[in-house]
Amino acid sequence: MSSALSVTDASFEADVLNSEDTILVDFWAEWCGPCRAVSPILDQIADEHSSKIRIVKLNVDDNPQTAAKYQITSIPAMKVYRGGEVVKTIIGAKPKAALENDLADYLA
Repeated sequence: MSSALSVTDASFEADVLNSEDTILVDFWAEWCGPCRAVSPILDQIADEHSSKIRIVKLNVDDNPQTAAKYQITSIPAMKVYRGGEVVKTIIGAKPKAALENDLADYLA
């Protein structure tokens, strides 16, 4: 399984919204094949860029309040948060190079 920290409805505010870090939240579900495909790629990005971005995971089936609040209707969905605000949204599984390109502003 992933090395990324799991967040929940209960911990989302403290772990993501109140954090000073740049955080990518991976909204996923156990039954989602593309979610499982992108998970190891996100782990690699997290390991290679740990000083720039933190990656956490939120299971949308187990945490419907946060998923609904951020209008997650398609997964995998990744949202980058800075200062408690969404600054970037990425929808769908992508190869590592494409994800790194999407996240270039936060990995530099």
